[in-house]
Amino acid sequence: MKPSNELFDLIRSLTKSEKRFFKLHSALQSGEKNYLRIFDAIDKQKEYNEAAIKKQFAKETFIRHFPSEKNHLYKLILKALRAYHADSSVTGVLKQHINNIEILFGKALYEEATKVLQRAKKIAKDHERLYLWFELLSWEKMLIEEAYHTGNFTRDLNSLIKEEEAVLEKLQNLATYNVLYAKINYVFRSGGYVRTDEEHAMVEEISGHPLIVGKNTALTHRASTICHYTQGFCQWAKRDWALSYAKFQRAKEILDKHPLLKKDLPQRYVRTLYYLIQCEIELGDFANVPADIEKLRELPGKPGFGDIDIRLLVFCNSWLSDLRYHDRSGNFAEGVLREEEVVKGMAMWDAQLPKEYELEFYFLLSTVNFGADNMNRSLYWLNKVLNDPEPALRQDIFTYARLFNLVVHYELGNFELLEYMVRSTQRYLSKRQRGFGVEAALIDHIKKLARSTSPEAKHKLLGSLRSVLDELMKDPNESTVLKYFNLRAWVAAKVEGQPFASMVQRMAQARK
Repeated sequence: MKPSNELFDLIRSLTKSEKRFFKLHSALQSGEKNYLRIFDAIDKQKEYNEAAIKKQFAKETFIRHFPSEKNHLYKLILKALRAYHADSSVTGVLKQHINNIEILFGKALYEEATKVLQRAKKIAKDHERLYLWFELLSWEKMLIEEAYHTGNFTRDLNSLIKEEEAVLEKLQNLATYNVLYAKINYVFRSGGYVRTDEEHAMVEEISGHPLIVGKNTALTHRASTICHYTQGFCQWAKRDWALSYAKFQRAKEILDKHPLLKKDLPQRYVRTLYYLIQCEIELGDFANVPADIEKLRELPGKPGFGDIDIRLLVFCNSWLSDLRYHDRSGNFAEGVLREEEVVKGMAMWDAQLPKEYELEFYFLLSTVNFGADNMNRSLYWLNKVLNDPEPALRQDIFTYARLFNLVVHYELGNFELLEYMVRSTQRYLSKRQRGFGVEAALIDHIKKLARSTSPEAKHKLLGSLRSVLDELMKDPNESTVLKYFNLRAWVAAKVEGQPFASMVQRMAQARK
């Protein structure tokens, strides 16, 4: 069985200050500290090599029970991290308060516990931490009961019950919004842009929910942000980019207006900015995109946006936006200049880079290189998508990668190989029921183009494909292909004998 990388990944995720704190924290412990020797050995590795660790400590007794030593070290690191970050998040602070209340209550120090509880309730209320607020109310009821035992009847249990009911109602409201968001998020994470009847039905069910279509249905600011965020996704699915932009903009405004909530929901804020940029790109409104990308990149220096997960999200969202902006606007040469920085960042994040973002980076690096006429480099990045083991995630990317692959190989003149690739692509689409009109038209014409030998015959076939695409593009479901690769511009460029980049730019200008 392959050794687990969990300990290695945890150690690699530590900052310098976290490592220093762990060692200082460990210095307070008595007894042998073999785990520190293991920590240092693993920390020096660039890739986890358990055999090398065992060889290094082959003469040590503890290496005989290495799995338990690793588990012990893992728990100690987490314990140190809990102490290190105890005051760095609202959740951490509130949990400390709750622990202190429990300790004070157990020692019958009820007045002291009540003082801590009131401070904690204000924090929970200000930050809309409903679950912890509800837990604090449970402690408050117990403290009121103890106060009654001492003859103190100044505190009103009925008002507390009403407060508890209000918090429960807000919790239910927020939970429902979270479920609706999870459903719309599933549609996008599994298939990207909505195309099938089943996907449209799911979106209609979500967008028609009373909490989504109703006015002032969110009972908290936290719920309101997820309401508008979900509405933005629903309009995105319907390809109403302007209304989608308005909904995401409203979510941003709420977060900007409530700094405590914004600091508490950094991921939602980053993703909201990301989708605002995507809406601008979809609308062909490129003027503000570079400045908005820079705003996104500046976030890690602000309070609440310094954690590793946020820095990773900002890296992915900003550079994907950057590549997509240059791809859609037809500025492919500028887009290619981003490749080195993107590859460097991907290598830095390595195992922490989510698979979805990895696939998107590969595909966009392929399309910008194609637009810059770097066909071999385009194929290099495209093969990284095609050679992936195909998880359930983002089947849309795998579908369009196969279609785009036909175009790349056509440009490379690999006509004999295209015969095999066409059949393989047809089988793939049939098996996954993703064969729309655009897919069928491209496959049919590419197959004939690969067999044609005269320039006249090729030109006639390309003209035929252009006419078919012009008609198909009237259907929003069919035009989805343009979000991945501007097939229409490629065919038009071939027919008119123009550079592909010039045709993309011309079409982008025509949209304004």
